[in-house]
Amino acid sequence: MFAMTLSNAGPSRRKPGVLVESSLRKSRVAALVAFFVILSGAARGQSPASLLPGAKPGDAPERWKVLIGTYKDEESETTLYVLESDGQLAYQLENPSSLAARPIHLMEGPLLGDVFEIAEAATRIRIQFVRDGSGKVKGLRFSTFFRRVAVPETIASYKDRPRPIEQLIRDALAATPPVETGSFRKSDLVEFAKLDPSVHLDIRYATSNDFLGTPVYSQARAFLQRPAAEALLRIQQKLKALGYGLLIHDAYRPWYVTKIFWDATPPEGKMFVADPAQGSRHNRGCAVDLSLYELTSGKPVEMAGVYDEMSERSYAAYPGGTSLQRWHRELLRHVMEEQGFLVYPFEWWHFDYGDWKKYPILNLTFEQLSPHGYS
Repeated sequence: MFAMTLSNAGPSRRKPGVLVESSLRKSRVAALVAFFVILSGAARGQSPASLLPGAKPGDAPERWKVLIGTYKDEESETTLYVLESDGQLAYQLENPSSLAARPIHLMEGPLLGDVFEIAEAATRIRIQFVRDGSGKVKGLRFSTFFRRVAVPETIASYKDRPRPIEQLIRDALAATPPVETGSFRKSDLVEFAKLDPSVHLDIRYATSNDFLGTPVYSQARAFLQRPAAEALLRIQQKLKALGYGLLIHDAYRPWYVTKIFWDATPPEGKMFVADPAQGSRHNRGCAVDLSLYELTSGKPVEMAGVYDEMSERSYAAYPGGTSLQRWHRELLRHVMEEQGFLVYPFEWWHFDYGDWKKYPILNLTFEQLSPHGYS
C-alpha cells in the first residue's frame, strides 16, 4: 500500500516504478540506519532500570547481622563466611579449588537464638554462635567442637608509625614525584560537588576517621579530571531515578599524600595503598572512592565491608554479607562500569576511569587549586 501511494503521488513521466523503488529503498535504508543508531545509543547508555543487578532483595533481620561475618580456623587456616542468601542465613567455606563454592543454608531454631541446623544435612548438625561476656559474637561451634573465631569488621589503624605523622608529612612534601616520559593530556581538574550539589561528600582523609587516625588533607574537597567528572554526573542522574545518590570519600589525591600512606603502612597492608614510585591513579585525578546513599533518608547504604577496611571484606567479589549489601555493591559497580570506570578488585569502593593513563601524576595541594577547579 505504501508503494502504491507513492506511485500515484504526482505527475512524473519517468519510467514506471523507478522513482517508486528508489524512494522506497532509500526510505527503508534510512529507517534501518535510524533503528541501528537508536539501538547502539541504547547499548552505550542504558536506562536506569536496566542497570539494576536483578530484583532488589529484602534486608536481613538485625539478629542475623551480628552473626554475619568472616570466621577463621587458626588450626587448619581455613576461612568460613557466614552470610545471608535467598532470605536464609547460610555459611560458605572458602574454596581454593577450581570448583565453585556455594552457600549452605541454615535452619533457625524455634527460639530464634544463636543455634542453627544445617538444612541440607542428612543427620542433625548444629551450629552455635558463641558470645563473650558483653554479648559480642566471638566465634562459632560445629556440634560440640569450637572451630572458628570471628574476624572483627574494622578499619585498620596504623597509629604506631615508623616516624611521627608530622615528620612523614614534612618528608613527603620535600620529596619529588617520579619522572614520567611521553605526552599527556593537559590536566583539567574540576570540583565535582560544585557541578551537582546533590552529591554527598564524606572526605575521610580530611578527618581523624581514617586508617591513620589523623587528617592528611587540609580541606574536604573532591576533584576529578573533567571527562571523569562528567561521567559521574551522568551516573548521579541515573541513580536518582533509582532512589540513590553518590557518596564521595576521595578523588584527586596529591602525590605527597600517596607517599605518606605508603610510608605509614606496614608490609601486610601495602596491597591497599599505592606505591609512590609508580604513582596512583588518584594522583592523576582519574580515580574515585565512593559509595551510595538513599535519597529518602540521606543515609549511606550498608555494604558487606566498610570503607577503607583492610580485609577481604573489601574485595569486590567478597561472598559474605547480606543479599541486600551485595546487591547495593553490584548496583554501584554496574552504574560505574556503564560509564567507563573499572573497579579495583581489592576495594569495592575504588573505581578508575578508563583514560587514566593519558593524564600525568600531579602533586598540587588543594590550596593550589582554584575555588572552582584547575586547568
